[in-house]
Amino acid sequence: MDIDIKGIVIICGNYGSGKTETAINLAATRKRDGIDVKIADLDLVNPYFRTREAKISLEAMGIEVVLPDKQYMHADLPILTPAVAGMIQQPSELTILDAGGDDVGVTVLAALEDHLSKKKVQMLQVINRFRPFTDDVKGCVRIKEEIEATSKIKITGLVSNANLIDETTPEHIYKGYDLLTAVSEATGIKIEFITACSHLIPQLELDRFTCPVLEINRQLNFPWKQFNP
Repeated sequence: MDIDIKGIVIICGNYGSGKTETAINLAATRKRDGIDVKIADLDLVNPYFRTREAKISLEAMGIEVVLPDKQYMHADLPILTPAVAGMIQQPSELTILDAGGDDVGVTVLAALEDHLSKKKVQMLQVINRFRPFTDDVKGCVRIKEEIEATSKIKITGLVSNANLIDETTPEHIYKGYDLLTAVSEATGIKIEFITACSHLIPQLELDRFTCPVLEINRQLNFPWKQFNP
């Protein structure tokens, strides 16, 4: 199954969920599908693993990357460039907004409320079963409600990014999918896709999933590694 996501898509989740990694790889995958893609880094909370760390590799693929002004590149301040508002006003086929973690991280969306309220927006909650606070349905729903209350935007889709980095096995992917299914049943929110590292995909029983699998290249978002396109 292919991932057929278009429009304005906000990627959110709790700290350590892998939302930025998901956003970067979703952008790369859809660009390879022939879709025009833009991505904005709205993560003004976490100093690591931001979309901006993959700017060079994304732009090499022809993906437009919008970042805070240069003087604020390493600042944790709620400062947005007019380019972000412009991206929302004139979106590409897929426009991805990489928001910060937890409810604190999505407070920046309030600054874009006037622009977002005039557009159809999807907001995807990325869940890593193996992170604190999202290892059961109750925790995932609590994070969801906190994000919605702060951002004033409803979660429209769920994504499982179940992993233990280099120790991840197919069984971890299956367990993440099972939790996502339970969260979907509890909330009525649809499952958009799950993720898996490229080296694990050949080992997975793909017929176990009723959703697409996004291939993850983890080199994209580790600032101490170089990306090899």
